[in-house]
Formats: sequence, C-alpha cells, structure tokens
Amino acid sequence: MRKVNYLFFVFLVSNLFLSSAKNIIQIKGSDTMVNLVQALAEEYMKKNQEFIAVTGGGSGTGIGSLISGSADIVMSSRKIKEKEIELAKKRNIEPFEIPIALDGLAVVVHPTNPVTKLTIDELALIFTGKITNWKELGGEDKKIVILSREVNSGTHLYFKEHVLRKNNPNSKEEFAPSALLLPSSQAIADEVANNPLAIGYYGMGYLSKKQKAILVAVDKNSEYFAPTIDNVRSGKYPISRPLFFYTPGEPKGAIKKFIDFVLSEEGQEIVSKTDFVPIK
Repeated sequence: MRKVNYLFFVFLVSNLFLSSAKNIIQIKGSDTMVNLVQALAEEYMKKNQEFIAVTGGGSGTGIGSLISGSADIVMSSRKIKEKEIELAKKRNIEPFEIPIALDGLAVVVHPTNPVTKLTIDELALIFTGKITNWKELGGEDKKIVILSREVNSGTHLYFKEHVLRKNNPNSKEEFAPSALLLPSSQAIADEVANNPLAIGYYGMGYLSKKQKAILVAVDKNSEYFAPTIDNVRSGKYPISRPLFFYTPGEPKGAIKKFIDFVLSEEGQEIVSKTDFVPIK
C-alpha cells in the first residue's frame, strides 16, 4: 500500500510540475552531448518555468526527429547531410544550425596498455582491421579489440570520415567487420575500463581515470597532442569537431530563450565545466 501511495505521489508531483511549466522543450540526438545539454537544461530550469526533456540515441536519430517534427531542438555531433536537409524541406521544415561547443574525440585504451601515442595513419590501420596485434604498435603480443559507436552515431560518422578516410571524399574505407559496435559513449568507456586489449573513441567529456587517452599526431613527423581543452581550442589536437543544435527554422520564443542561455557567458561556463570547449 505504501509503495502504491508513493508512486501516486511521484506521479502527482511530476504532473503538477509539468502543468506549471509554460513550455515543454524536447531535445533529442547525440549521445556525446547528452551530459552537456542535461547540465545546461538543469541550470536553466532553476530560473525559468520551461521544462526541458533531454534524450540521446545518436545524431542520426536526433536529425530523424527533426525531420519528423518530434523534436524542438536536435543535438548533433556532425553537420546535417544534404539528403537530410532535402527530406526536411519536403516536410516544410528548414533546418537551422547553431554551433554551441567544440569537442575533441579521445582515443582510449586500458591504463595498463603500454601504447601511449599513435598517428592518424596508425589509427586508420587499427580501426579498418589492417593492424590486428598490439605488438605491431609497441605493445604486447595480443589481439586488438576494436570498439566503435553504432552507425547512427555522429561520432561514428565523424571518426570514419576524418580518421579512416582522412577527409578524402573518394575513400571507401570502413570499420573492420570485427569491430564491436556499442550503443553509447559510456558503453565504450565501460568496456575499455574492463578490457586491457580494447581501443575505442568518444567525446573527451567522457574521459576518466579508468581509461588512458592516447596522444595523437597527424603523422610520424608531427608533434603528438593529448585531447585537452587547450589543444582543441588551438586546433593542435587532430581529431576535433564542432557540436551543433538544429532547430526547425530559426528559433523563437522559449526555444530561442534556452539557446541564448546556452550561448551566454553562463552557459559557456557550463560547457567548460563539463569538459567541452566553449564556442565563444
């Protein structure tokens, strides 16, 4: 009986809160950006009556929600594709792009892995399955376990285009068939923390002491850099990218008010505190 009453109380309070909010803003998309945007939303809701719901699922899923009209704001760790813009326009939706932060993609291994630095070429060879043993990179004589985000992830697409294909539009390189496709950045972080043979990648906001970030260089003749805020801001870290909001048309009303907060000094300070790089 107590449990039933408690659940009813939670339901009642939740509905009272929602009914008191002037607007409900639905934000969907990039898993890389979920923690960041949730932190922004929580701070914003302390001072405003809007209720903001933030859910992940990947950049592709978010953009799909924009096209279907089921999201007010989409989080994306990649630029929207031309074919996605065309689909949106067929539904009389004009995608509006707002860069809100910068991010560095950290390449991570288990802390016990002796490998500390890799070039873009070496990363491409690893993730396409052409290098399969850590011994080839100065590590132990053991098989490399490749971890990747799923194909609907903007992080997956960015890594494929900028690392595997090295920004060559004619390249057809793909992730190795042996790569384990995981549903979230946190899933990769957890797997690397428990698997001494694994290598994966995710937004540097997910870094912890349970993983070791690899230093990355463009090539053997270049300097190696860690995925840090300073190195991303300066452009020294080779695997960096902007993070976007997309809205159905130019934002107005409550949606514009929230985005203005995100781009404000206070909002960009939250960007820094969550280990991303301010856009301003």
